[in-house]
Amino acid sequence: MSGPQCCSNPPTLDPASGAGHVEKIAGFNTYVSGSIQSNLTILLVSDVYGYEAPNLRKLADKVAAAGFYVVAPDFFYGEPLVRNKPDRPLPAWIKDHGPDKGFEDATLIIDALKSKGVSSIGAAGFCWGAKVVVELAKVALILAAVMLHPSFVTVDDIKSVKVPIAILGAEIDNLSPPELVKQFDEILKVDSFVKIFPKCAHGWTVRYDVNDTTAVSCANEAHQDMLEWFAKYVK
Repeated sequence: MSGPQCCSNPPTLDPASGAGHVEKIAGFNTYVSGSIQSNLTILLVSDVYGYEAPNLRKLADKVAAAGFYVVAPDFFYGEPLVRNKPDRPLPAWIKDHGPDKGFEDATLIIDALKSKGVSSIGAAGFCWGAKVVVELAKVALILAAVMLHPSFVTVDDIKSVKVPIAILGAEIDNLSPPELVKQFDEILKVDSFVKIFPKCAHGWTVRYDVNDTTAVSCANEAHQDMLEWFAKYVK
């Protein structure tokens, strides 16, 4: 996880980005897009750069436009990773912001959503967030899961998944190399969709350069796969 790919292409965070708004859910600042009246909710769990990343919010808006109520909480309590910060390198930062804590916090978000009457919830996780989502999938707190260029996720995690899951991996990925993603595919016991994107690198779905048409096209393809998975299972 501490390799350079995990933190490559950091976004320029923008708290004003996106067509949605920020509100408190279960005490967490949360970017929200779409209407809660839809009752079909998607939880987006960010990578280490957090919920103010413009590409993540743009994706949240895209999912909302497909008819979902989308929530992307700040699971880092206002402290997303700052790359190359001498007094707060990744190993120190991750001690305070491990995905185990993210999982605990995600259960609070899900409880809060259910208390509002939401019953159909899916979740997608990016890099760090994929580990949070696989933990939710292991205890069936969601109807469906999508992991995009996952970090920390193990074969044992995958063996315990209890809900339909899509895994979108990159050809160039030291954190979840194609060999590991193929291993995930072989051992899954639930409905699944596993795809490796050629010539793409870890983080490609949310840390792409908006001016690079090839990168945008690859990201959009992954986003469409994610949307189709949720349309099929989050009802």
